[in-house]
Amino acid sequence: MQEAAQQEYVEYVTARMAALRRLAFLLCGDEHRGDDLVQQTITRLYERWLRIRSVEHLDQYVRTMLVRAFLDERRSVWSRVRLFGALPDQRATNETSVEDREVLRAALARVPRRQQAVLVLRFLCDLPVAEVAEILGCTAGTVKSQTSHGLAALRRELGEQALAGLQRGI
Repeated sequence: MQEAAQQEYVEYVTARMAALRRLAFLLCGDEHRGDDLVQQTITRLYERWLRIRSVEHLDQYVRTMLVRAFLDERRSVWSRVRLFGALPDQRATNETSVEDREVLRAALARVPRRQQAVLVLRFLCDLPVAEVAEILGCTAGTVKSQTSHGLAALRRELGEQALAGLQRGI
């Protein structure tokens, strides 16, 4: 890669790293898995940088790459490999409503992955339906129905009152 293009890549990734890590964490609920998703995404981005650096909506393109990496993760053989018997203790990143966030994270983990991705993109990243549809490569109607099904699944997991309380706290 040319030195100027490589410098552009480094500047772009450096400027967007925090947002990518946040999205990855919101999607998978684990800081380390999120970092792995970001690493996988920026590696693919580097491989394609010369072709895609002039894309009109580069941030959206990269978010799409990250979400698709998350959705494809379960298809990988490595997703079934566990190096330890139980998950390590998680440190609290925010003192306010930590318990609510953990309850929500656990319930989201039991929702199908596509619905989980839609809920995270719509409610935690505050993206419009059209942009979520473009990221997931589906129609706006599919996003709306996946949102409805995902919220219904969360209601079943948490109960109606608990979900309403959690939505206010997010």
